[in-house]
Amino acid sequence: MSLITVTHEGPVAHVRLNRPDKMNAVNPALLTELVSAGEALAKDDILRAVVLSGEGRAFCAGLDVMSFGAELATLDIMARTHGDANLFQRATLVWHDMPVPVIAALHGTCFGAGMQIASGADIRVAAPDTKLSIMEMKWGLVPDMGGLVTFPRLASMDVLARLFYTAEVFEGAAALGYGLVTECDADPLARALALASEIAGRSPSAVRAAKRLLQHDGARDALLMAESQEQRDLIGKPHQMEAVMANMAKRPPKFT
Repeated sequence: MSLITVTHEGPVAHVRLNRPDKMNAVNPALLTELVSAGEALAKDDILRAVVLSGEGRAFCAGLDVMSFGAELATLDIMARTHGDANLFQRATLVWHDMPVPVIAALHGTCFGAGMQIASGADIRVAAPDTKLSIMEMKWGLVPDMGGLVTFPRLASMDVLARLFYTAEVFEGAAALGYGLVTECDADPLARALALASEIAGRSPSAVRAAKRLLQHDGARDALLMAESQEQRDLIGKPHQMEAVMANMAKRPPKFT
């Protein structure tokens, strides 16, 4: 059985963590499949949005320590097996680096590794009763799956400090206040799919340009130059002209 499933609805891909009997707890095989799925999607020029969810009762219950066994203590996490990252880090950053928007739908439980994977998405929709935690401190560890790249983009450092130090479990409404989720919805998957569909109806080149700008981490002058370059590359091109003509004609745009 595949531990990650990928389905397509037009230009929207739906990636599911598929280990429901273990509440999608992360093991080496799931991590490997998750990274492979993300890297394959990143090469898809037709892709316009990705929805990331979990099968069964939870998004992800965290790291399945039992599945690693004694290997966990001897893993060479210092090896950069995926560019500047190891496998664990890449499982989060592959979504952060995705050229199109990624929307995570969170329900049930989102602990530890699941929280870090979700943090790699552009948007997180959680059910109000979702239980979330940056849980690594409970096990005497620190977040080490790329969360130090992604979490500071979402929440203030004092909030992160408290959550890191205490491993506090909190619900969707609190996560919304912290900035760790974007919105709460009783049906997070339906809302995530609706958002993905809405995004897929926008100019594909403009959406990809917007994501590049939102991910830009350079100095002010470099960001201003990047903004101007992206805009220059959009103005007058087919996607931008179709957006204008569709708005003027009051019809849905047809991007090719």
